[in-house]
Amino acid sequence: MENKTFDIVVFGATSFVGQILTSYLVQYFSNNRESLHWAIAGRSLEKLKNLRESLGEEGRTLPILVADASNEAELTTLCKQTRVVISTVGPYALHGETVIKSCVESGTDYCDLSGETHWIKQMLEKYQAEAQKSGARIVNCCGFDSIPSDMGVYYLQQQALQKSGVPIAHIKMRVKSLKGGMSGGTVASLIDVFKRASKDENIQRELNDPYSLCPKNHGFTVRQHRVKNAEFDEDFNSWIAPFVMASINESVVHRSNALSDNGYGKGFSYNEAMLTGQGINGRVRAIAVVAGIGGLFVSAAIKPLRGLMKRVWLPKSGEGPSRKERKEGRFDLRFWGQSETGEVIKIKVTGDRDPGYGTTSKMLGQAAISLAVDHVEDNIKVGRKGGFWTPATVFDQRFIDRLREYALLRFERIAD
Repeated sequence: MENKTFDIVVFGATSFVGQILTSYLVQYFSNNRESLHWAIAGRSLEKLKNLRESLGEEGRTLPILVADASNEAELTTLCKQTRVVISTVGPYALHGETVIKSCVESGTDYCDLSGETHWIKQMLEKYQAEAQKSGARIVNCCGFDSIPSDMGVYYLQQQALQKSGVPIAHIKMRVKSLKGGMSGGTVASLIDVFKRASKDENIQRELNDPYSLCPKNHGFTVRQHRVKNAEFDEDFNSWIAPFVMASINESVVHRSNALSDNGYGKGFSYNEAMLTGQGINGRVRAIAVVAGIGGLFVSAAIKPLRGLMKRVWLPKSGEGPSRKERKEGRFDLRFWGQSETGEVIKIKVTGDRDPGYGTTSKMLGQAAISLAVDHVEDNIKVGRKGGFWTPATVFDQRFIDRLREYALLRFERIAD
């Protein structure tokens, strides 16, 4: 690695997530946990200055870089100055490609919050070969989608290997509880995905294909079960309903298996859903979730309804949960795994803040710090080479340790 001015640049620092992330990094680095040089970046110098002023004494000396998401020359200049770029500029299908292209061409590591499967696949197909040559390590999905799912499966598999030396063949993730809000940027990304899927059958197929992000020669033939309706799950003794993030999370987990040389096994199966409870009440809640997701998809696909949602119900760009709401948020994910011999292992992954913002900002920040610190020695990248990776294939136990200490996530084994 050539010498760079910065270790990390937060691009899109004035976005809703970007502001929370920047505040978290100021607090983190003010405690001198790691000695890194970092900067904030975006298209508006005035907004960046205002953000810097809002960060207090520790943040007022932060360097500022100005670059527009659509200006390749500006982004190339930015990328050449840093080892890692964090991008919070979404929807990524609209604003994300030029950042990826500039990172790939300059050999700069990158992480983001994207949960847009179709866009990630497009970037893979266009830039994977060049990233491998340049050494740029591209890590999408470093927020609530899909770090808890991907690293949760990784942790469960590590528990299995330590106990019996054999990976777990079948894993389910169930959302036991989740409390949090949505920002205008997240809503815009979600609506953009639904809108594109309603008009493009190829995107619909990709969203429904759990192997969509796997390399073309992955060789997996197991028919994966995707929860689309209200079902009763005997292993959890509860009714379940579709989880809106299951599509991207499942695709990422299967890509992790493929990139780790089938480390979970060729017969590996994985799916996600929400627990809604037992009895008739649990069933009614599951049916209500199915109806709600269906209604959201239909509303996003029809222009007048889409406009009505944006005007009346949904947060605007730059808006999102309040500080109090983020602090009061939480999530509890339960993983159930069974080996081919019938051995069962259970774990849980929990967070003490709003999953999409309060905890996501910490996960994303630690992902970038891990790339800059844990995977560099004597100014040389170590570990994974250039290319598009998932969290579970580029990171390791050190990242879980970071999440535990600095993001207050808990990865725990549950007694059988």
